[in-house]
Amino acid sequence: MDKGSRLWEIDCARGIAIIMMVVFHTVFDLSFFGIAPVEVGSGFWRGFAFATATLFLLVVGVSLVVSHAKAVQKLSGAALIKKFVFRGAGIFALGLLVTLATYLYLHEGFVVFGILHLIGVAVMFSPFLFRFGKKNILIGSVIVLAGLCLHGISGPAYLIPLGIYPVTFYSVDYTPLLPWLGVVLIGLGIGEFLYRDGIRQFPVRNLPDLMVTPLSFLGRHSLIIYLVHQPVIILLLTTIAGIPLF
Repeated sequence: MDKGSRLWEIDCARGIAIIMMVVFHTVFDLSFFGIAPVEVGSGFWRGFAFATATLFLLVVGVSLVVSHAKAVQKLSGAALIKKFVFRGAGIFALGLLVTLATYLYLHEGFVVFGILHLIGVAVMFSPFLFRFGKKNILIGSVIVLAGLCLHGISGPAYLIPLGIYPVTFYSVDYTPLLPWLGVVLIGLGIGEFLYRDGIRQFPVRNLPDLMVTPLSFLGRHSLIIYLVHQPVIILLLTTIAGIPLF
């Protein structure tokens, strides 16, 4: 089947990550609002959350390689850098909106530096990382290891984006640069292997439209789904389980 000029398998992978995210956040909300006695901070669901974030951020890195390969055909120098800096700044700004919304709704545990903040920073810095190509796998692995070594270390609040935070810090979505920026870099390196110059470097088997079309749709609209899915889940839980909105 012809799935067009897009690299549909990337859209599908992102779509799978979005489904995993919605599933986890539904389970998280069931626990958070006391609707079901689900333990999301350890065990299976903790691992599921890590797997979801890892897949999503790997796809971010791979997608950046493809996007960069297309961009260099039309842009160069400052214009090329500006494209990614502005795109990343826009995503980071959406992260700030999430910060504001969660502060107003939750206050305690609001999102200080979540996954949109991280992706925004990664995209802004990506023009300076593309040059390392496949070496980004090694660089990213070092960042991941550094983040794991820092885990549990307390410090002042201004270091929260780096993975160091006050003892009393709590957030419903915390995705610090260390280690998670490393996952994006690993994705950049993998992208150089799989999509050098934006071209698929491996044979791919066509899958049924019934499977590809919905996953690709979710993948192409992942940002808007991320922004609206939690309000929708909470509204549904309010309707079905009778939890108060405020």
